[in-house]
Amino acid sequence: MRIDLHTHSTASDGTDTPAELVAHAAARGLDVVALTDHDTVAGHAAAREALPAGLTLVTGAELSCRIEGTGLHMLAYLFDPKEPAFARERALLRDDRVPRAQGMVAKLRELGVPITWEQVAAIAGDGAVGRPHVATALVDLGVVPTVSDAFTSQWLANDGRAYVDKHELDPFEALRLIKGAGGVAVVAHPAAVKRGACVPEGALVELAAAGLDGIEVDHMDHDAPTRARLRSLAAELGLLTTGSSDYHGSHKTCELGEYTTDPEIYGEIVRRATGAFPVPGAGG
Repeated sequence: MRIDLHTHSTASDGTDTPAELVAHAAARGLDVVALTDHDTVAGHAAAREALPAGLTLVTGAELSCRIEGTGLHMLAYLFDPKEPAFARERALLRDDRVPRAQGMVAKLRELGVPITWEQVAAIAGDGAVGRPHVATALVDLGVVPTVSDAFTSQWLANDGRAYVDKHELDPFEALRLIKGAGGVAVVAHPAAVKRGACVPEGALVELAAAGLDGIEVDHMDHDAPTRARLRSLAAELGLLTTGSSDYHGSHKTCELGEYTTDPEIYGEIVRRATGAFPVPGAGG
């Protein structure tokens, strides 16, 4: 059983539509895929409608948080999307993305890059605009060769010249909201050093004590020693460990199913959730 619990579509900053994503997941031989767009559930309905036989959809979202000055992404699985408090906070996170991206465009123009907001908005389309859309514009303009090359201190990294802060949740509040909506909470890629400062291990200890369910261990941005360290920490804290591709389509080099989650851990995530159930494809 092959299970990928972290993917993105055009509802946020992926390049596959939700329908294309589930079709691609089935073609890659996945049995379960989670759609976890940034701060939004906008792609869930289309993914459900297009779900092929034999593939199960886990609904979710990836929330933008900050702790001790460090960015932290929290994956929320199988929550009730209509629960009012959590829905309001997701709207705040999502709505802040436009002024933030506009701020990055303004900084880039000050640096001499002939980028426009209209260009970035066209790339984002109906999705929740984010840094990858600005990065794609930089590629189109010939400023950098790839999207990954835009995420440096020269441009859009957390310490970059064109970086702009965004509205972010306190992770303990995020945890409270996820649990209040019947969901399961997993910290995404906590030691992804390429993205900037890592999530302090002390913060993971505190979040575990507050009810965190797990941490994403097997991820393209974690090398083998990092995965071993995180797995040991998770065992000490009684946390579940997941594996995921963090697929964004052509925005990243990873493929669906490049890293996967153990079926027993997936079963425990489903058992803990009370806000929603996995959606089986026709005949699945």
